[in-house]
Amino acid sequence: MSLSTVPAADRAFATFAAERPGAVLAGLLLAIVGVAALFAPLIAPQDPFDLASFDILDAELPPIWQEGSDPRFVLGTDAQGRDLFSAILYGTRISLLVGILAVAIQAAIGVSLGLAAGYSGGRVDSLVTRLADVQLSLSTLMMAIIVMALFRAGLGGEALSQFAVPLLVLVIGLAEWPIFARTARAATLVEVSKDYVRAARAVGSGDAAIVQRHILPNILSPLVVIATTQVAGAIMAEAALSFLGLGMPVTKPSLGTLIRSGYDLMFAGAWWVTVLPGLVLIGVLIAVNVLGDALRDWLDPRARAG
Repeated sequence: MSLSTVPAADRAFATFAAERPGAVLAGLLLAIVGVAALFAPLIAPQDPFDLASFDILDAELPPIWQEGSDPRFVLGTDAQGRDLFSAILYGTRISLLVGILAVAIQAAIGVSLGLAAGYSGGRVDSLVTRLADVQLSLSTLMMAIIVMALFRAGLGGEALSQFAVPLLVLVIGLAEWPIFARTARAATLVEVSKDYVRAARAVGSGDAAIVQRHILPNILSPLVVIATTQVAGAIMAEAALSFLGLGMPVTKPSLGTLIRSGYDLMFAGAWWVTVLPGLVLIGVLIAVNVLGDALRDWLDPRARAG
């Protein structure tokens, strides 16, 4: 990148930050949460996956600002005596991992099929469109519940706990690809009719080269926005499945598992076991959606012109 482009990039970011301070704040929050989750083994005072590292005698201790707390546990403990701060760090790590990898699968499948449908047209377009319509007619959560229940019945609870993360990634990823496919197809149909595509064909460029080098870079903006919002949906889907007992096991907590494990404790007064992970989940989802909305408005020339 030449030095002459740096001031322009700086000005663009400064304009974005000035016009959308909420998006910058959301991005900063996500960066802090992401870094904390990434370095959870270094930050967390306890390994919540190691059953030998916590004591049942420390169960249901309140956060440090309440009477009866223990200074060792800043956010209190759950019913097993597990440090809730450590569990939230590790749980956020799993939730973000599932969300990002699931969206990566959605994008890989959806964008590939959408490009093929929009560029080729004809039978390929009809087939991809019909597949997307069938997929969208099915409830994502219901599909995930059925698949995870079948795997639990076939593998058993112990085996499922070892493959819970890849299974969740695959289930959520395979269920939501039509959103990327429809967006990529619509954008490709617009780009195919433009002069630069005709020029590329005239100089002898192959179809694969045209799609990869010319069309795909020009349709990335809406796909980036879709990917941002889909991360929030994937995280929510994982939390819902874990809350229903069909996602992450209790021994490997995600945010949904933590909320579920403390749900019954709320009536016993241990509200923090559910409320604190729930607040983290809500904060992450709001931040992702705010950032996605800001990117959509910023990357849309019509919105910027208005």
